[in-house]
Amino acid sequence: MSTTAPRPAVEDAPTLRTGSLGTADIAFFVVSAAAPLTVMAGVAPIAIALGGIGAPVGYLLAGITLAVFAVGFTAMSRHVRSGGAFYAYITRGLGKPAGIAAALLAMLGYNGMEIGVYGLLGTATQDTAHALFGADIPWLPVSLAGLLLIWYAGYRSIDFGAKLLGVLLVAETGILVLLAGGVLIKGGGGEGLSLAGFAPGNVLIPGTAAVLAFAFAAFTGFESTVIYRREARNPDRTVPRATYIAVAFLGLFYAFVVWTVIQAFGDAEVVKAAGADPAGLFFSAITTYVGGWAADLMHVLIVTSVLASLLAFHNAINRYGLALAEEGVLPKALGRVHARHRSPYLAGAAQTVLGAVVVLAFALAGADPYAQLLLWVNTPGMIGLLALQLLAAIAVPFYFRRISHEEGVLRTVVAPVVATLLLSAALILVATHIDVFTGASPLVNAILVGVTPAVFALGLLLALRLRRRRPAVYENFASEPS
Repeated sequence: MSTTAPRPAVEDAPTLRTGSLGTADIAFFVVSAAAPLTVMAGVAPIAIALGGIGAPVGYLLAGITLAVFAVGFTAMSRHVRSGGAFYAYITRGLGKPAGIAAALLAMLGYNGMEIGVYGLLGTATQDTAHALFGADIPWLPVSLAGLLLIWYAGYRSIDFGAKLLGVLLVAETGILVLLAGGVLIKGGGGEGLSLAGFAPGNVLIPGTAAVLAFAFAAFTGFESTVIYRREARNPDRTVPRATYIAVAFLGLFYAFVVWTVIQAFGDAEVVKAAGADPAGLFFSAITTYVGGWAADLMHVLIVTSVLASLLAFHNAINRYGLALAEEGVLPKALGRVHARHRSPYLAGAAQTVLGAVVVLAFALAGADPYAQLLLWVNTPGMIGLLALQLLAAIAVPFYFRRISHEEGVLRTVVAPVVATLLLSAALILVATHIDVFTGASPLVNAILVGVTPAVFALGLLLALRLRRRRPAVYENFASEPS
């Protein structure tokens, strides 16, 4: 007798709004999650201080690695139509135990990347208020207000979110383009424009490993294109296109912006400037080459960049929650879709409550919103998502060996194997340079790195429990929608 059971969905219940998102909309979600302005102004100076003038190459190498990963990933996206994204892919290639463990890891990864950023929202708003008005404001009310704002934006339709993110993304990338244009028009610093940073002698240095770790972290969330498959127009085309556009844009844009900032100070001075005042590097450059008004605007746009990242991750988490509720792994109520907005509104409310609990817990403990709430919560999330990318790359050739298909060997074997090797190296780089992300003690760093394998092991145990006690849910896990 078959143990397969239909999904716990109510017939004729509201569903996600199909055909709502085009290629540009999905790309906006993905690039917004990466928060280009925040990554550049807040993190790139540290990469320059550690890796020198060869830092732009690190971002190019990370982009190339993820583009190779995208080859097999997008090939598989044309065959796997489940809403579970990463965990569905891993289930099809590596089996249900690995897939269920990956589902838990995905919830850890996306929640970690989103919730920690509420600490950054608080500190970024503090910095902006102080820079513009000389005012000192507490971070906690800002973070809590951000939670409510993001909840509301996620509660509304996906069209609303796409339009909002489009406006915010154009604004934050626009200020970086303005900075780059000012540097290029004025010919850079005293030494003029130089391509010395791309020379092998300036790239193959000890600090490059740390730059690569920062660079891979800067792409976190790019793979979430497949999460929006059910809401995409012609998903077999829009999802792969959005994936390639996102990774190409981020890789080239990051490298270009970092290179132009290096030119603003000159090859001989930029490392000293980045080490002396990493937080002020971009603001100093844009003040010099564009004007003080642009630096003020950059302060404001960093706050909106953080909000855009929060909304993009919140929407991704909600859709993971919806998919796992439909699987029967999470409570059935989280699978409800709003009748008017067609959003997974209860999954969004649950995620907002979880975020509030974590933020308040850190605040009550007297933790620093940046050094602890942001970095300690983000770090396991980042490692978890890198681990999921690696597992998905491994899953691709196993999946295509099991089905009849017309995909070429380059997409189904060569690219996934190369991506597996490159992503393994990336994961090792991040784990072994975790201290440059957190600035924490060895014990704290060991715990932060250990969360990912611990959650994956817990997921394997959950899979065994489901197989024994809820065989219908286990058998039906990550099956194709009817």
